[in-house]
This record gives sequence, C-alpha cells and structure tokens, in this order.
Amino acid sequence: MNADPLTIRPLTADDIDAFHALRLRATVDTPYGIVPTREEEARWTREENIARVRQTGQQAVFGAFDGAVLIGIVGWRRETRQKLAHKVLIWGVFVEPAYRRAGVARRLMERAIEHARANGLRQMHLSVSARNPRAQALYRSLGFTIYGVEPRAMCIDGEYTDEELMVLMLD
Repeated sequence: MNADPLTIRPLTADDIDAFHALRLRATVDTPYGIVPTREEEARWTREENIARVRQTGQQAVFGAFDGAVLIGIVGWRRETRQKLAHKVLIWGVFVEPAYRRAGVARRLMERAIEHARANGLRQMHLSVSARNPRAQALYRSLGFTIYGVEPRAMCIDGEYTDEELMVLMLD
C-alpha cells in the first residue's frame, strides 16, 4: 500500500476509467465472482458506466482507494418497487489481488451496510459463488446468513457453479 491512507468513497464520473478497468480485470481474475464476461463488460460505454455509478437514492458504487489508485469496489442497488423498497442488493464486490487479506473488502462492505442503514433499508441481499470460500466467510463474519442456494447459477466454460443466496437484516 501507498503511504496515503486507504479511503472509501462513492465513485463519480471522474473515476469511470479506473472503474471500467477494474471491472475488466475482475472478469478475468474471478470469473465466478462476477456475472458479465470480459466481452460483455467491455461493451459498456463511458456514458453507461457513468450512469451505473452515479450515486442516487437508489444506487451507489463505493470505491476503495490506495492514495489515488482505485483498488476495490462494491455496488449497492435499492429495489425500486414499493413493496420491495426495504431491500438493497450488493453487486460487483472486487478487490485487486495484491490488496486481498488486508481488510479492504470488509471496509467496502461496512460502508455499504452503513449507507443502507442510513437510508432506512431493512435488509441487504447478495449472492456468492460456492467456489469462493473467502468471500463466503467474510459475509458470514458481517452477519449475513444463507437463505437458499441457487443450483447451477452460472455456467462458465461449460462448468456450472452454484451460488449461495445471503441476507443481512439491518433492523
């Protein structure tokens, strides 16, 4: 890590190139941890990515920065329909390999949880690959519990991967 402290903050349009590059690396580094393929992720335009990270009452993407370098991300999306508006979905959690096991993902998730609570949300959902025990352990340590398993949730190069469906009650 750099001498500058690690900071967690919402991404802005100024961070789009770094966000896009990090998402592309994630598709290669952890294909079972991110839904789009590299080709699918590469198709997102600059304008689409800006809309994707624009912080609103319904969404945000938080970034972890080592100095000025984006090293991790977590997306947060609130349900828009009235009967589901008490829920938020976590997506796209990724930390650069060189920064793993240093608490970066935990800090990103804590920020997302704090943001959800501050916005009056009651529960947070995510799904995690059965092939990612470190992420499963992190989410459990934050209080998430499994409420189901989606069999064959993803197919990567002809190989199926299950996903655990997890929830954290925020109230």
